[in-house]
Amino acid sequence: MSEARLKSGLWVQALVRTAQRHDAYAVVARKGDADAGAILLKQSFLDGTCTVLSQLRGPDGRPAWRRATGPAPVPEAEADALIARQVARDGDLWVVDLESSRGWLPEDCLILG
Repeated sequence: MSEARLKSGLWVQALVRTAQRHDAYAVVARKGDADAGAILLKQSFLDGTCTVLSQLRGPDGRPAWRRATGPAPVPEAEADALIARQVARDGDLWVVDLESSRGWLPEDCLILG
C-alpha cells in the first residue's frame, strides 16, 4: 500500500505561508491541478539570477527536487524560458516564485541534483 500524498494545492499554500515566516517572498505564478499537478519552484536570488527546481520522487518515494537549470544559477530570462517550455508540455503544472537573497527553501526540500 502506498503512502498518502499531500495534494499539490495544499502543499503550495503551505509553502507560501512558510516563506512569509522566513522573510522570503513566495507567490503562485501559475496554478496547476489542485490534486496532483507537478510543481516548479523558481528560486530568485534578487541579483538577476534564478534556479528552477523541478519536483520528482526520491528513491524512497518521498518528494524531492532537481535543479532543472543545472548546478549554477542562470539569468532570469533563461529560467523563464525553461518554465514556459515546461508549461507548454504540462497544462497541470504549478509554478511558484520564491524570492530571497539568501536562497531560502523549505527545510524538507531535498535536492537530488
